[in-house]
Amino acid sequence: MKILVSNDDGYQAPGIVCLVETLKKLADVTVIAPDRNRSGASNSLTLDHTLRITEAKNGFFHVNGTPTDCVH
Repeated sequence: MKILVSNDDGYQAPGIVCLVETLKKLADVTVIAPDRNRSGASNSLTLDHTLRITEAKNGFFHVNGTPTDCVH
């Protein structure tokens, strides 16, 4: 099973780290989340600049955009 995990609090948020630690015992987990806290960004898409995806040292991917950009 494969699971995609994202959030609006950013890839370093304690909640996403805890969730992934639990889920990876059950499935192949990929994390892609904003590069910083984007709470309240809702369904907004980034249209005014190029999005960059970067892999962090912990294996999570982060995007310089909104939560919706991460899964769109």
